[in-house]
Amino acid sequence: GDHAILRKLVKNRHWVDPGRLMRGNQPSPAQLAELKAQGVKTIINLRGGDGSFALLEREACEKLGLKLVDLIVTSREVPSRERVLNAKAMFETIEYPAFMHCKSGADRAGLMSVLYAHFVLGQPIAQAKQQLAWKYLHAKIGKTGVLDYMFDRYLTDAEPKGISFIDWVKSDAYDPAAMKASFRAGWWGTLLTEKILRRE
Repeated sequence: GDHAILRKLVKNRHWVDPGRLMRGNQPSPAQLAELKAQGVKTIINLRGGDGSFALLEREACEKLGLKLVDLIVTSREVPSRERVLNAKAMFETIEYPAFMHCKSGADRAGLMSVLYAHFVLGQPIAQAKQQLAWKYLHAKIGKTGVLDYMFDRYLTDAEPKGISFIDWVKSDAYDPAAMKASFRAGWWGTLLTEKILRRE
């Protein structure tokens, strides 16, 4: 149910910032040891939860001396203003190198990678948004496409007016509930993300 067998074969790991921040899917305890051996100091868990995967991760990080940071995000919601600001603050304070993961390393890891590329690397949103792509197994065509839609709304509604992304997020114009309500996912994309890939 958690696709652990598939993750033994496909790690979906990619450097967002070479030598500093890597993204990927849920690591096993053995894979956490591999990351530790590669120099990783902080693990960012975007899933949260109290399932076996979370218990194993906490135990392994404690044993290995890895700092574990939980910052829960979802793949079918426009992130709240607080979540975006918390992500920015986290990137400014954690110890690097870091490894950031969700379940599949596709959607939530993609969202957070866009924010890192923009806030830390200084990439414009149009460039940073490339972190949400099929090569990372992100499916824009289903309900997870609401993440792309959020950034598209900024590029359409705010950037042409010279408003920075962070100022837009802090403004009343940033309305996650309204954006989610106006987003429409295709039926076959929804079938892919909800029934076949079973994204969290």
